[in-house]
Amino acid sequence: MSKRPLTGLQVVGVRYRYSHQAKRDERALDAYGRSGVYETAVVPYEVVEPEMPEEKRLPDEPDNIGLLGGAIAEAVAHGRRAGRAILMTGGDCSHISGVLGGLQDVHGSSVRVGLVWFDAHGDFNTPKTTLSGMLGGMPVAVCAGLAFPRWRELSHMVAPLPTDRIVMVDVRNLDAPEEALIKATDVVIAAAAKGFAGVDLETAVSALADRCDMLYLHIDSDILDERYVPNHGTKEPNGPDMAQVLAAVDTVMATGKVAVTAVVSVYGEGEGSETTVASGVELIRGCLDAWRQYGMAGL
Repeated sequence: MSKRPLTGLQVVGVRYRYSHQAKRDERALDAYGRSGVYETAVVPYEVVEPEMPEEKRLPDEPDNIGLLGGAIAEAVAHGRRAGRAILMTGGDCSHISGVLGGLQDVHGSSVRVGLVWFDAHGDFNTPKTTLSGMLGGMPVAVCAGLAFPRWRELSHMVAPLPTDRIVMVDVRNLDAPEEALIKATDVVIAAAAKGFAGVDLETAVSALADRCDMLYLHIDSDILDERYVPNHGTKEPNGPDMAQVLAAVDTVMATGKVAVTAVVSVYGEGEGSETTVASGVELIRGCLDAWRQYGMAGL
């Protein structure tokens, strides 16, 4: 698929925690609107907010995350068919299946999508490896076909994501069983910056781009050191600073193959939210600036 200039932007705003409506502006979507950050793309943009189909709600929460994922997939597919870059904001990591499902809706289940995962955590647990039981610690494993197939399938993901199409960046806090599972796959762990654990990011991303049709750059704000996201529910110390993360974003965008970017888990309520939202705005602005510079994956 050819590279093309950034000419339009589809913002997919997710106002949910898992499948449940977030309270007030917990997902910072209103704050983003007030900030004017989407205008920094300097292209026409549309904001859509997928909704959980409450009439279809099921007894099991993983299935409900999948139902919301289906709505996210439809929004992603709508923007992609219109030739726009896709930016998912709000929400959390459980919603990635909808992004990947939307890409499969447009391009078919055989499309080769690479996932570049910026996060302090791998989110690669399964019900058999998890120490906490948190569903938020499982979405990458779900997308890889290792757990909760209905979650994946209801999100329109017909084909699981092969593990050799996943590059994790930072992941400085892994549960021991989760780390063992990752090491048993073809997932690559790359360094967020010099001094961090992992292989060279530019080398890892270049190799991923060469074997994929397009990339999905996913950013959980907790990749940043905890001082940038003081009210994040899973903040971690000893992380990269904003400049280091934005430089890593630039490395991924420089491939010209990014079709979708997500900036998620930015907590817009509570003590410390002003700092956290400012970090979210800066991450989004950095992604849009790099997209304008390097272009995006075309249809």
